Amino acid sequence: MLDGTRDGAKGFLTDMFGAAVRSADPRSVLEGFLPEKPKGRCVVVGAGKAAALMAAALEDAWPDVPLEGTVVTRYGHSVPTRRIEVLEAAHPVPDAASEQAARRILARLHGLTPDDLVLALISGGGSALLALPADGLTLEDKMIVNRLLLASGAGINDMNRVRRRLSAIKGGRLALAARPARLVTLAISDVPGDDPRAIASGPTVFDPEAADDLGDLTRRLGPDLPEAARRLLTSPQPASEPFEADYRLIATPQMALEAAASHARKAGVTPLLLGDALEGEAREAGILMAGIARSVRRHGHPAPAPLLLLSGGETTVTIGAGKPGRGGRNTEFLLSLAVALKGEAGVYALAGDTDGIDGTEDAAGAFVAPDTLARAHGMGLDPAAFLAGHDSYTLFDRLGDLLRTGPTLTNVNDIRAILIA
Repeated sequence: MLDGTRDGAKGFLTDMFGAAVRSADPRSVLEGFLPEKPKGRCVVVGAGKAAALMAAALEDAWPDVPLEGTVVTRYGHSVPTRRIEVLEAAHPVPDAASEQAARRILARLHGLTPDDLVLALISGGGSALLALPADGLTLEDKMIVNRLLLASGAGINDMNRVRRRLSAIKGGRLALAARPARLVTLAISDVPGDDPRAIASGPTVFDPEAADDLGDLTRRLGPDLPEAARRLLTSPQPASEPFEADYRLIATPQMALEAAASHARKAGVTPLLLGDALEGEAREAGILMAGIARSVRRHGHPAPAPLLLLSGGETTVTIGAGKPGRGGRNTEFLLSLAVALKGEAGVYALAGDTDGIDGTEDAAGAFVAPDTLARAHGMGLDPAAFLAGHDSYTLFDRLGDLLRTGPTLTNVNDIRAILIA
């Protein structure tokens, strides 16, 4: 049972986050989604932060199948495998290794027959890790576009519309390369709504927007957008024939939220799930959630305490002019929440990215308590100034309240939890 102290609340929220992450561990869930074993070859391809662990889980599940193939994951996210090759590349901005991995994966698909099976292991982060530029683009062009996307405040769906258009492997092109073999995709969703087109920019599913004019997004990316990319985004593209995909979601943000909710119930706390697809500016979300928490404290609405407000999805941080500090969307959300709560008694919060990395930092997220602002002021720190400078990581680091898990080797997007004791 929850004991109501600061340490008790922090322990409860940290354990809850761990339960959510474990629910998306490929070693626990992948085997139940495997198809019938093939008559011919079984070629494994994949990309994402969970790709290496998914490959290892597949090897364990199918010890009697002669597996071959290649997956690519983020630097530092590899695990030992016996039969499937694991490569590493950069994320969130691709590098030369990202392009080389994409070419290596396509080469694995040559010479297949209808008796063969291609298993595609796809998870969040796969878009940057499979960076094969479309005709007329260079890798440097793609790197510039990725940086502009990350700074633009664009939502994940708009980001993936751009990435699909500028790629020679995403937007269903990997599926076309696998023909005539049977293709089955096993995916871990890290996107609001679990849209297969958005998970790693949909390398194995048909893209119905392939011929759309994306000029609205070029204006958002600004004058530094490479001209070759601008032409591809604004010129009509030939559309391929639609095709069906055998696409199996083995872990999703909703599943992780339900695991977190189960953890809360066991501690005697009522969970209230607010949705797995919340988007928008991180600091605005913090203000909104602070208002809900105050309503629970003062009026018992939308439900009485003890209550755990749970939400998932992916907020954004729009940098704007000026050099930003350090931090990701989860720490920015939490700092905005803390500033808006103004030390409200009995309200604690934790938010983190389930892959263990909030943006580009070494923390998954952070923890907030009623004494967060007072402790910061006692150290001569101004939380509002840190928020204005997008420097939330630095503040929570100084307070000792960062959530450091290390790479979790899975990714079902963010978990935001507000405990009203």
